[in-house]
Amino acid sequence: MATSGNPLAVDVINALQEGRLLFNPADKKVYVRTAAGTINDAATGTPAADVKAGDLQTVRLNNRVRRGIDAAVGALTLLSPDAGKRMDAAKAVFKSREAGALKALDVAIAKETEPRVKRALVDARAAVILNTPTASKEENLEAISVIRERGDQEARSLLTNLSADSHDDIKRAAAAGVASIDASLQLWSAAQNMWYGLSLGSVLLLAAIGLAITFGVMGVINMAHGEMVMIGAYVTFAVQEVIRAYNPALFDISLVIAVPLAFLVTGCFGILIERTVIRFLYGRPLETLLATWGLSLIIQQAVRTAYGSSNKDVGSPSWMSGAFELGGLTITYNRLWIVCFTMFVFVALLGVLRLTRLGLEMRAVTQNRTMAASMGIATARIDALTFGLGSGVAGIAGVALSQIDNVSPNLGQSYIIDSFMVVVFGGVGNLWGTLVGAFTLGIANKFLEPYAGAVLGKIAILVLIILFIQKRPRGLFALKGRSVEA
Repeated sequence: MATSGNPLAVDVINALQEGRLLFNPADKKVYVRTAAGTINDAATGTPAADVKAGDLQTVRLNNRVRRGIDAAVGALTLLSPDAGKRMDAAKAVFKSREAGALKALDVAIAKETEPRVKRALVDARAAVILNTPTASKEENLEAISVIRERGDQEARSLLTNLSADSHDDIKRAAAAGVASIDASLQLWSAAQNMWYGLSLGSVLLLAAIGLAITFGVMGVINMAHGEMVMIGAYVTFAVQEVIRAYNPALFDISLVIAVPLAFLVTGCFGILIERTVIRFLYGRPLETLLATWGLSLIIQQAVRTAYGSSNKDVGSPSWMSGAFELGGLTITYNRLWIVCFTMFVFVALLGVLRLTRLGLEMRAVTQNRTMAASMGIATARIDALTFGLGSGVAGIAGVALSQIDNVSPNLGQSYIIDSFMVVVFGGVGNLWGTLVGAFTLGIANKFLEPYAGAVLGKIAILVLIILFIQKRPRGLFALKGRSVEA
């Protein structure tokens, strides 16, 4: 039917696929039930007014017929003017591998001008030939070469499942193709792990970059840093709730609205913490650690009281949904945007530290607090602003993390230990060290996970960091300055 050219073929095959193809057991005539519920004669397309629906039965399907339907639908759309439909048709024929589609494929390949679609059509033709017992040895060898170049898991499966009674030359060519595809898949797997590592590294960098600022300038072990990340995520949730209630059309820019709000809320919160708690504990790191840890518990309980302990629904805008393939890589848009956002935040912070008066004063206080104070810098004010800046960056990290993690009162606890590892490994107070440390640990973690598992992988990373710190106590990129080096 698909190759007949009959204009009713599309309707009949679609009706069969959708369970709307009926037949009369008495006279064996076939009918199509339309979307409106009327009954048409399948052979003529005209209404069958004298036929009662109760006398008809649905044509039943099995898996073999379903594969035939997929191939037929593919053959019907191989010459569609829409390139996307032609691509979908080629993929459908590749999966079904029905010999009846071969003639339509030859016509479509001859007329195709889009290189990407033509490649898919050629792959589909090769798959059909390998599934055709009457194909010659030369045709099979040529098809194996085409499938080998495709190089994905479907191609490997197709070559592996070749008939056992195939010619020896065909078996050898298929085995060589499988070996070549395995080598290619291993390379793509390594590249995929690298991407996962970069993605994890960007998350670690976002969570740690604010901590690198506060820890480096003030030497404060802030165990409440994770709660700043969590507050930023809840600000995102609150923004989306307001938008859903009052103006749903703005949902696609909800994250754009949430970023500055999260920065302001958590930044002010950080300044409040520094002015009311941290300022009285400088020079007493153990007491600072205990105080901020207790503060983190208070913040968590306050959020539980206000929002409950269950996870909150934070949606993704349309431009962050979905994924695309790049060769053998699968890249999701939300992770890609987070990597880009992380690099933007990193560059913006570098600009603040290098090009503004606040950055100059922060660097001066970091390198030699006493000398900075003697030069007229208000170190107490710099401490408060620095703590606010670090907390604000943690807040916008929470906006990004709300897209890939559960928004709950425990969100920050998942990242606080990793953040400290990144900061210590990269070099306390050094943004470049934090960048290199985050991506190094992210990539190392993703390469260790397949062999050691998630838990043992983290333990191995922690042991390696401890051994590294024994050799370089100040991390990869140590700060310089008389006060720091003393």
